[in-house]
Amino acid sequence: MSDPVKATCHCGAIELSVTLTDSFNTARRCDCSFCRRRGAPAVSAPLGGIKVIKGQEALRLYSFNTHTAKHHFCSVCGIYMYHQRRSNPNEYGVNLYAIEGVNPVDMEPISWVDGVNHPSDT
Repeated sequence: MSDPVKATCHCGAIELSVTLTDSFNTARRCDCSFCRRRGAPAVSAPLGGIKVIKGQEALRLYSFNTHTAKHHFCSVCGIYMYHQRRSNPNEYGVNLYAIEGVNPVDMEPISWVDGVNHPSDT
């Protein structure tokens, strides 16, 4: 576990304190129908690793298909903040680019996971 990092949405309505599982080493993109449209890579955090500092009332939930993944976003500016993973419901994926101090250029290349051929779909 690493020291907590600060994550915010675009408008500032939501602020999170996030303890990452393995710093930025878990950064990945997914090609499932939702993630490829969202476009933001995610880093891993344990279920207890996210604390909403500000904006609980602005967080909204989106879930579809199997309803295992639970995607949380800002209802004001629409920025994706984090989700409970379908690939591992015991952890969160956190929007890498919502974390303060992250320069997207410095993170590349970010690996891809195959979300299109998810084992739960067979």
